[in-house]
Amino acid sequence: MKEVPGSPVPAHMEGQAVVNKWIVALTVMLPTLIEIIDTSVVNVSLDHIRGSLSAGIDESTWTITSYLVSNAIIIPMTGWLSRLFGRKRYLIFSISLFTASSLLCGSAWNLQSLIVFRILQGIGGGALQPISQSILLESFPRRQHGMAMAIFGIGIMFGPIIGPLLGGWITDNWSWHWIFFINIPIGVVSILMCMFFIVDPPYMKRMKMKIDYWGLAFLAVGLGCLQIVLDKGEREDWFASNLITWLAAIAALSLVLFLIVEFFAEHPIMNLKTFKNRTFSAGNLVMFFAFFNLFGSIVLLPIYLQTLMGYNATLAGMVLGPGGVATLLAMPIAGRLVTKVNPKGLLSFGIIVSAYSTYLMSQFNLFADFDTVIWPRIVLGVGMGFLFIPLTTLTMAEIRREDMANASAIYNLLRNLGGSFGVAFVTTVLARRDQFHQDHLIARLNPFDPAYQTAAHRASQILHEKGIGPGVADQGGLALIYRTLLRQASMISFNDAFHLLSILMILVLPLVILMRKPKTGGTMPPGAH
Repeated sequence: MKEVPGSPVPAHMEGQAVVNKWIVALTVMLPTLIEIIDTSVVNVSLDHIRGSLSAGIDESTWTITSYLVSNAIIIPMTGWLSRLFGRKRYLIFSISLFTASSLLCGSAWNLQSLIVFRILQGIGGGALQPISQSILLESFPRRQHGMAMAIFGIGIMFGPIIGPLLGGWITDNWSWHWIFFINIPIGVVSILMCMFFIVDPPYMKRMKMKIDYWGLAFLAVGLGCLQIVLDKGEREDWFASNLITWLAAIAALSLVLFLIVEFFAEHPIMNLKTFKNRTFSAGNLVMFFAFFNLFGSIVLLPIYLQTLMGYNATLAGMVLGPGGVATLLAMPIAGRLVTKVNPKGLLSFGIIVSAYSTYLMSQFNLFADFDTVIWPRIVLGVGMGFLFIPLTTLTMAEIRREDMANASAIYNLLRNLGGSFGVAFVTTVLARRDQFHQDHLIARLNPFDPAYQTAAHRASQILHEKGIGPGVADQGGLALIYRTLLRQASMISFNDAFHLLSILMILVLPLVILMRKPKTGGTMPPGAH
């Protein structure tokens, strides 16, 4: 299966209809992009959906959770389902289900129906990312894998940026129904393009095999419960809630049983033997913590800006946006460099820059101006651009083409789980450290301290100048001091959370040493011939 010199396609595609690789890239990235956008587009429309369907706040969040759960369950099954039904057939089915369920979501008549349709949408959308990645890696010669992953990475990074902006604009100018309806024409075009331009290699044709029912059940239950725990844990105060405790126990037991079943299964849902490859295992860990850092920081940043700095949603979006643009600009550069220099060097650079960006965020204070808060986000965008391309290239370099769908499904699962764990981690740290710093600062308030007396007198004097009576002004002055204390405690907790993200990111660097540099010359790894 060596690449034929001068051939426009890899050797495994010889004898089949030749389709321009850039058309293939557009074909697979179009549905992937709308699927990624739909992961975040509902967040900004939640209040409108809740009001329209007469639902409570906690109830309405299930429209997000249900999508994430079904999405997480399908992703690791993608390789197995592609072999069971044939990859092209399964890809067209997934896009069709995603498109049809988008129509149903936009037409939902109550919250219960919307949740059911969001589950179907997640089932349809879950396969799109790993299938797109595996098709791109197969369609481009190995020497151009860096550019292929730059294309894929642009879609992956662009979706979370444009999703909230697009969702907010559509909801404000049309209605929340249209955040789903806009998927329909794009989905129809994607189905037609897949029918004409996607060709299955021989090893991805439909094949008969025994269905691993136990593995299927344990994986669905384990990942489903885990995603609910991560999504709802902080809101329910983690293990103080019986629901979270039971779900966590079920998730742990199910996933352990899944690992045992998969070890002995003849046709496993996930081929875990891929983890025997040292580079692949290390690469998945790096990807997990990279998205742990990315999602953790881009969740913390708008909360900090809106709760402490008085930014509205539009200004907060303006802070996040340039970082996404920086990623889009950095990725094609990294895609070209990855074939000219050692990818391990580029990856180390990306990790260090990403860690440095969150360190800069840990230096924020209550007087930070717009330039101060936007610069670290741009630095993070550059770091992620230089991290994603060499990481994916290295991780997949030694994977055989026949195993690419399975490996891509695992890789995308770890990426999504990293993001979910990152969000759960930072929101928990923020809440716990906020309480800690409040207690610590309150304990240091001493009414006999001259500085405290001066601040209290100044605060009550300001209120008295506004026409408030002396007694009320004194009490109001104490309230102003307490409010300042709460803001300071919250600010320090943000600093702590960003600092922890920075430390966790830099601790990933030793994993790069474990990864093997891919062979040059565009050859396949040993054993792939």
